[in-house]
Amino acid sequence: MRYLMMSMASDTVPDENLYAEMAKFVEELTAAGVLLATGGLEPGGVRITSSGEEITVTDGPFAEAKEAVAGFALVEVRSKEEAIELGRRFRRIVGDGESVMRQVFGP
Repeated sequence: MRYLMMSMASDTVPDENLYAEMAKFVEELTAAGVLLATGGLEPGGVRITSSGEEITVTDGPFAEAKEAVAGFALVEVRSKEEAIELGRRFRRIVGDGESVMRQVFGP
C-alpha cells in the first residue's frame, strides 16, 4: 500500500537538531525500502482549471499559509496502521503542526 504523507506549513523555524533527526529518519526509511520519494514544496504553485473548452492558469499562492502543503513523503507500507505509525514518528520529530495522509491507488 502506498501513502502520500503531507506536512502542512508551520511557523516553526527548523534548527540543526531537527535536520539531524530528520536525516536519520529518512535514512532509516530509505534503507528499509519504505520511502519512495520525499521533498519540500514551493509555497506558490500554479492552478490549472477547466470548464468546457476554457482552460485557466492562475499563479499561486492560493491557501492561507497554515493550509498549504509544505512537504511530502511517499511511502510503501503493509498497512494503514504502519503508515500512521510513520506519521506519528514524523510528528514527534518535527513537533507541533499538522500532517495529512492519503492512500495512493494504482501501480
